[in-house]
Amino acid sequence: MSKKTLYLANPYGFNRLVAEGPLLEIQGKLEAMGFEVWEPFQRNNQHDRTDLAAFYYRVGQCDKNDVRDCDGVFAITDGSPPDEGVMIEVGLAIAWKRPVFFYRADTRHCSDTSVYPLNIMLFVGLADAEVWKRYWYTDVTDLDNPDKALSLFAAGEPLPGFLQD
Repeated sequence: MSKKTLYLANPYGFNRLVAEGPLLEIQGKLEAMGFEVWEPFQRNNQHDRTDLAAFYYRVGQCDKNDVRDCDGVFAITDGSPPDEGVMIEVGLAIAWKRPVFFYRADTRHCSDTSVYPLNIMLFVGLADAEVWKRYWYTDVTDLDNPDKALSLFAAGEPLPGFLQD
């Protein structure tokens, strides 16, 4: 069985200190769980940015294609509001019926409701009002929790409440 690919949607690559700390910790944990992690800043050469429109267009196309071609998306949603690129990648993943696993270490509430921690539209790929909690992570140590969706996904088991059709 080949490894499942997990696109690591994140804004951390824009900040060297975060990219060399928390991002590597999260990526390492996901790899230890058995995933092939597609980190866009590493995959698409975004560290060597220029002002050329063609370069930025290519990066966007590569990121879009990676979301389409991956098995699932792990979205880091820190920030208030969360990074716009990450939100677009989540929307694409939902449209292409890829499971999305949310990570938010940021303690600020970022929603119009106290029921959900983020905009309700981010959870429309799930079947009911409670299952989102199994796709929600706030600490790296919880990523391999066997009762949550990411561990089930790594093991190739059915995902609770994931709308595939």
